[in-house]
Amino acid sequence: MDKPAPIGVGLQYNPEILDWFPFESQPVDLFEVLLDAIMGPLDSPWIFRPGQERRTRALGDRTPLLAHSNYGCEFGFGPLEDSPAVRRHVALAQAINSPWVADHCFYGDASWLDIWSSPVQFSRPEIIRVADRARRLQDLYGMPLAHENAAYYMPTPGGQMREAEFMARMVERAGTWLHLDLHNVYTNSVNLTGYDARDYLDTIPLDRVLCIHLAGGSWYDGLYHDWHDSTVPEPVWEMLDVVLARTLPSAVILEFQGRAHHPQTRELGGADDEAMIRGDLIRAKTAWDAAAARHGLSVAGRAAARETV
Repeated sequence: MDKPAPIGVGLQYNPEILDWFPFESQPVDLFEVLLDAIMGPLDSPWIFRPGQERRTRALGDRTPLLAHSNYGCEFGFGPLEDSPAVRRHVALAQAINSPWVADHCFYGDASWLDIWSSPVQFSRPEIIRVADRARRLQDLYGMPLAHENAAYYMPTPGGQMREAEFMARMVERAGTWLHLDLHNVYTNSVNLTGYDARDYLDTIPLDRVLCIHLAGGSWYDGLYHDWHDSTVPEPVWEMLDVVLARTLPSAVILEFQGRAHHPQTRELGGADDEAMIRGDLIRAKTAWDAAAARHGLSVAGRAAARETV
């Protein structure tokens, strides 16, 4: 499958902050939709959660929507056909006319409890197993599938290579793509001995990056966490500049969240946090516009790409 045309800069449409953040009035090129937030229960006949279809389609009438799968559990060890990704996310991504879909390169099972800190094992046998499932899943979606790199506090035992090498070899074998979360790379470089953010960017195939995630985090109990509860740190902006100097992805998405990840997460809300989000959005759009010009993408070309979604 071909790489989708560049669209621009957007926000993750996060239900946790809908009560105070005016998403619909933001100057974005697209919104990223969390499929788990809109999907019907697995023990129900519904693809959409009751009440979510009308709201999601109304949002899509105004702005292109990008599907993002968190809890698809496609890289667990149960049958792929039984995973939430196949049972719900495939139909949802197609229903919102997403130009591509992103998932998480995590282990997952029916408990949904072990995902956030369980990266896949970076080993040769897992390249074969994960790539096989990724290729089959991309065929079911019928659109490009991009894998998001994980933030984690220790690697899964038994690894035989660096994470970046694993991701590069896996997407090459599967024919799939990358969803590069720069804050996850930064978080791992802070917490894990020997994890080099610059080496990560030098190792993965940047031409296969469809989308970039930007976010902020917080320190707690001696570790830096990807909690999406603060402004994007300077090292992450610097990494964005490095990537955009070499390639132009199809989109850049900013993430902000409530208190979903941990009870100690600072709960966003109020005028200061709204200003923080707007400030990061403007900075990301400035970086994107400059990069788009360097890569020869005109304003008209971006508008045409949005119209095709």
